[in-house]
Amino acid sequence: MALTTLDPNTALIVVDLQKGIVGSPFIHHIDKVVERSRALLNAFRERGLPVVLVNVAGGAPGRTERPRHSEPFPAGWTDFIPELDQQPRDIVVTKRTWGAFASTDLEDRLKALGVTHVVVTGVATGTGVEATARQAYEQGFNVTLALDAMTDGRPEAHDYSIENVFPRLGETGTAQEIVDLLGTRSA
Repeated sequence: MALTTLDPNTALIVVDLQKGIVGSPFIHHIDKVVERSRALLNAFRERGLPVVLVNVAGGAPGRTERPRHSEPFPAGWTDFIPELDQQPRDIVVTKRTWGAFASTDLEDRLKALGVTHVVVTGVATGTGVEATARQAYEQGFNVTLALDAMTDGRPEAHDYSIENVFPRLGETGTAQEIVDLLGTRSA
């Protein structure tokens, strides 16, 4: 679905742009993802709209077929990258699952602010971004995904999410299209 509108009270959710992750190998240049996420951050902050910065500090319990990281993370691993320019007004969520809504108070915090719509960006497309978008959709939020402000280490996961999952969860567009749409709204 093409990008058509943003609700009056839309929040931006930036997923896992943290020091321990941005150095990972991705299929798109992380600098471009950060640059586009930063443009969205600036646009949302200029309009006084909620900004959510999400980091990950572990994983959900339970057995998996693939080994998971079990050692403590190095110091600074969960710190947000400086380019996000974390502000005191930003909502910070530390997750221990793929999505930012499971096992956190994010839904309650956003609904207390009257948020009805979220724009999601970050890494990785097929895990943190997709899980956060799915959970937002399941909690009744309208969802928009900034396709050029996300990436993944796995091309097949990135492409599958963009082509098959995201159109079923909400609307998609570029970061610039979202910024432009914000600019057409009355303050």
